[in-house]
Amino acid sequence: MTADVGKLRTGFGRLWTAQTVSSLGDGVSHAALPLLALTLTRDPMALAVVTAAGTLPWLLFGVLGGALVDRWDRRRTMWVMDAARAVLLAIAAAAAALDVLSIPLLAAVAFLLGLGGLFFDTAATAYLPDLLGRDAALLERGNSRLRGTQTAMSGFAGPPAGSALLALGRALPLVADAVSFMLSALLVRSLPAMPRPVPEVHESLLRQARAGASYVFRDRLLLGLALRPAVGNVAFLAVETVLALFAHDRLGIDTYGFGLLLTAEATGGLLGAGIASCLGRRLGTGTALTCTAAVEGFAILGLAAAPNPYVAGLALAVCGAGMGATMVLGPSLRQAIVPARLMGRVASTSRMLAMCAAPMGAFLGGWLATTYDIRTPLYAAAGLLLSMTAVTASMTSNRRVEAALRAAAPADGPEHPTSKDPAQESAPDLL
Repeated sequence: MTADVGKLRTGFGRLWTAQTVSSLGDGVSHAALPLLALTLTRDPMALAVVTAAGTLPWLLFGVLGGALVDRWDRRRTMWVMDAARAVLLAIAAAAAALDVLSIPLLAAVAFLLGLGGLFFDTAATAYLPDLLGRDAALLERGNSRLRGTQTAMSGFAGPPAGSALLALGRALPLVADAVSFMLSALLVRSLPAMPRPVPEVHESLLRQARAGASYVFRDRLLLGLALRPAVGNVAFLAVETVLALFAHDRLGIDTYGFGLLLTAEATGGLLGAGIASCLGRRLGTGTALTCTAAVEGFAILGLAAAPNPYVAGLALAVCGAGMGATMVLGPSLRQAIVPARLMGRVASTSRMLAMCAAPMGAFLGGWLATTYDIRTPLYAAAGLLLSMTAVTASMTSNRRVEAALRAAAPADGPEHPTSKDPAQESAPDLL
């Protein structure tokens, strides 16, 4: 880590600004889309269709999307996806203004926005290490800023703005998000071009996608990094499914108070993203990841046992801090050790695992609350998080992390980033 971490490279400021604008728009639409659906129907299943439509692209096309991103120019992919989403939202805004908006149309909009997000997020994840020179310290610093901005804009500023705009007119939140995407597209278009990865000739798209997924599953470090958000999503969705009911029935929190409870979690997320680099330097990235995962588990345990709203808010803030730090350290490490030609597929495979796990968590939380008690999903989630911490601790240890960084240091790294780890020497070649 020889780079000057005090100075991020030319172009990052524009990328950061683009994400700031886009995240604000995301926060606006995140609040507005469900409320728009609520003006059209009170059928819970219809509302669920709109919500689920946004996650379907990751479940259906996650790995294939990563393979396509590894074939395409990443900067062009980002600005084209942003421009396409701006046009899509403009069409939806026109439908709202003309009073022809419908649940099927909203579901289609949510699906296509999710599809655009799949390609944009995967391309952005693959582009950042090219922009910052694949330096782990710079990547941690850059991801910390990007993650903090995303939390602030989409978690704090965007949702209230979306609700306020919706009160003024049904089309306004959609127009605001469309403008944010168009501004983001223009900023991304101005970013420096990066060389495209060397294509893997004579290989089909399916074979390339399978190779990217295999790369994750055969590498213990990358698998450990992928398991954390996957198992974490099961636990967090189990909590999220019953959190509003738990807050109301057990803590006596009203609607306004529930908003403050979520704000406490977002505040913790900002703090965690801000101190992630410091934790990585002090403890080592592997140990820091283990500690943040354990913090999340104990925080959820504290939430389950909380006797009042203040303890619950503190527990959620601590949990948010652990999540914020994890979501900086994990992706930064992955970007530093994965070869550029595989980055899109590795990133999309990891994201797909996390997205597939989310519905399982929601079902688990609802079933446990119905069968046992409203606190049971919280205790189960805490147990799951702590068990995952114990299982993955050796997979993401400092020793493995340091070996992977050493192996990736020359140029683009070897075929298998942790092949110098003695525990991995007997692993078969991937490609």
